Amino acid sequence: MATLQLQPVTDLADPALKPYRTLRRRKDLERQRVFVVEGDKVVQRLLESAYPVDSLLITPAWLERVRSLLDRRFETIKIHLAEKAQIEEITGFGCYQGIKAVGRIVDPAALSSVLERSPRPRLFAAFDGISNAENLGVMVRNCAALGVHAVIVGENSASPFLTRAIRTSMGAIFRLPAVEVDDLVVALQALRADGVRCVAAHPSAEGRTLARTDLTGDCCVVLGSEGYGLRPEVLAVCDEAVAVPMAAGVDSLNVSSATAVFLYEAARQRGLGQ
Repeated sequence: MATLQLQPVTDLADPALKPYRTLRRRKDLERQRVFVVEGDKVVQRLLESAYPVDSLLITPAWLERVRSLLDRRFETIKIHLAEKAQIEEITGFGCYQGIKAVGRIVDPAALSSVLERSPRPRLFAAFDGISNAENLGVMVRNCAALGVHAVIVGENSASPFLTRAIRTSMGAIFRLPAVEVDDLVVALQALRADGVRCVAAHPSAEGRTLARTDLTGDCCVVLGSEGYGLRPEVLAVCDEAVAVPMAAGVDSLNVSSATAVFLYEAARQRGLGQ
């Protein structure tokens, strides 16, 4: 059972509340390998996960609602009890539900371990230049829903542990390994060397459409930025480029929609839900 350190908020400048006050300075949180989550469902999914929980900033009413989940934890957790108006003043944002938490990344996923642990046929998704945290969160949620074993986040993409990304993923990031790499090209080369076919989602791909692409073996779907698609060097290292057929006058899908389409086809070919 977790050890709960209850601390009513009496000083909004309390140093212990700093992570909640630095939501706008996301680099500070990334350097400390901590993340802030908000909303009842997402906080509850964090509490159900294996990620360490440092603290909660929570109203008394919400504390009672999540107490059974806290009882299943084993670490020491600081509970900052506050009223909803205090939480809004601390964070600088509106607070609809009065429940936030700080979690910690103590064991970042590594590509080698993901390759070793993922069952065959392996299915991965790689993100290149996804700068919009909300899009990235939706992509992670699509990946979790459609059977992806891990996501690989390129060096020029937003972190999947940003508060907005976690919120739009609805906490799916807590049960889907996310490998944040320093060089996506090198990571894709490592996948190919291990027998994983890298399939680029590319709207101008000629001659190859999604329905005619075999996604039943070990593969990684590689998805590019919202505005410019995949970088040339990323596209060059992929085994093939594949397009979703479009009606006349429409040239592309939003990247989160493209993620769902590609991964649904992979899931369909693999018999998910049949």
